[in-house]
This record gives sequence, C-alpha cells and structure tokens, in this order.
Amino acid sequence: MSLDRQNYQALLDARVFEPHSLVDALKARRRRKALTPDGNLLILAADHTARGKISIGKNPVAMSDRYTLLERLVSALSNPAVDGVLASADILEELAFLGALNDKLAIGTMNRGGIIGASWELDDRLTSYDAEHIESMGLDGGKTLIRIDYSDPGVARTIETVAALSTKLADKKLLSLIEPLPYLKDKKGTAVLDPSDEALTKVVAIASGLGSSSAYSWLKVPASKQMALVAGATSLPVLMLGGEPTDDDSELFGRWAAGMKVPNVRGLVAGRPLLYPSNSDTFGAVSRAAELVHKAVANRDGSE
Repeated sequence: MSLDRQNYQALLDARVFEPHSLVDALKARRRRKALTPDGNLLILAADHTARGKISIGKNPVAMSDRYTLLERLVSALSNPAVDGVLASADILEELAFLGALNDKLAIGTMNRGGIIGASWELDDRLTSYDAEHIESMGLDGGKTLIRIDYSDPGVARTIETVAALSTKLADKKLLSLIEPLPYLKDKKGTAVLDPSDEALTKVVAIASGLGSSSAYSWLKVPASKQMALVAGATSLPVLMLGGEPTDDDSELFGRWAAGMKVPNVRGLVAGRPLLYPSNSDTFGAVSRAAELVHKAVANRDGSE
C-alpha cells in the first residue's frame, strides 16, 4: 500500500468539505481481535509532531512535511507484521481516512503539553486525547509521557496526571502505555535526558506503581545496554523506543536484539529510526525490526 498525491488531495479536501469523514473512518476501522497474537508488539511512533519535535539530527524541519510522514507511515503499516501506530488525533484520523488502520492497533497520545524547548517543558499537560475519547473513538489504548527531574516543580503535576489517566484507562480495560524518562537540567537550564541506567531503572519502578491498577499498563523505555537491569525493575510488559536516527543503525538494532531476550521485554515502539532511516529505506528498516520483534517469540520459548 502506498500514498499518492491524488489520495492526499482527497484528504485535504475532506478536511474542508466533509470533516466528519475523518472521525467516521477512525470509528469504523476494522479492529483486530487481540492486542497481541504472539505476545510481542511492533508499534510505529508518530506522536512527535504534536509536541513540536520535527527535527532529526541537524535538520530542524526533517519531519515537517505531512505528506512525507503519511507516505512513510502508510508504507510501513502495509507490512502485516507491524502491529499498529501511536499518534495524535490528526495523524490517526488521516491514517484511518486513507484506509491504513484496518486490523492495526491505534494508540492515542495524551499529554503533549511539554513543548520542546519551552520553559515549562517537563510540565506535560493533557493536550491531545483524554481517556473518554480514547474509548469513544474506538482506540485500543492511550500513551502518556512522564519525565522525572527532581528540580522541576512541574513534574509533580505530570506524575499526578499520568496516574489519573492510567487509572481511567484501566477502568475502561484499555492499554495504558507509559513512557517514563529520567531528566536533568544542563547549565543553561534546559531539560536533557539523563543517560544513566540506574536513573532509568528508578523511573521504571516509579511508573510501575502509578494509578489505581497496573493490570493494563505497559511501559515504553529507551533501549538500554543493561536492559535486564532496567526491565527487571518491573513485571509490566516493556516496549523499547528508538531515539534519534544515526548514520549507522547497527548498534541500535543490536541493542534491540539483546533487549528482546529479557523475559518481560515485548517489542518496540519506534518512530524516527524506522520512518526516517539514514538510507531512506523505510520499508526495509520496518521489515528488519518486524523480524526481530516477532522472531523473538520463537527464540524466547525455544520453538524456532
């Protein structure tokens, strides 16, 4: 499946003349019967733009063109081994309108208020889906972001928000995908990711206890070199994220492969390294990741 300019123009026209058709398409998409048939998941992450993240490497507007982003998503989702996509409402409705979400998981991103570079960046407020619309739009779950820095008072509100959203999703028996990240402030006061495995392990433990139920909670965390340590801090299913694309993705794929050997690591939620690989071969990168994720099931139970 591919996206041509004619179909994209039809989408642009629908936004003007038949806006209800986007919502109707999302609600009417054919849903899969089970969250994961084999216990693992490969989810494409496409919620970066809702938080103002449109840069890749030295290109500040690499992800700014919506046609290109949708074209790559449609191509990637045509792979039957891709389980679904994580995105904001605009992208999920567009993909549904284009017919790309049948039999795929659709996970709505929720707190996108921590705009990149803003002074309030770690005060991640609810600006996309809420739990009620995750359910009413027929989505399969919601994703939240929690970045923990001990010097930023806005983090306390984010922790409270994520806990409340996770409770609401659990009450509705919908997936709550929580992304906990350890953060620091640099000398300029800018929020930056703490690369320490110990810090990551600590926030994984914190995120595991959020909400009034953890039954429907999964975690989305960076692919650490010490994945056994990080994932060992919880019994929740863990999905590894991708991070920034690089010219040589062998290290990232190697880290993913090693991480998949940990019992509660259940796959990937990856965006830019798969959608915008250095060689521009999106379908090839996605196929490689899909083989890694779903082959890992056989490797884990010894039934290759």
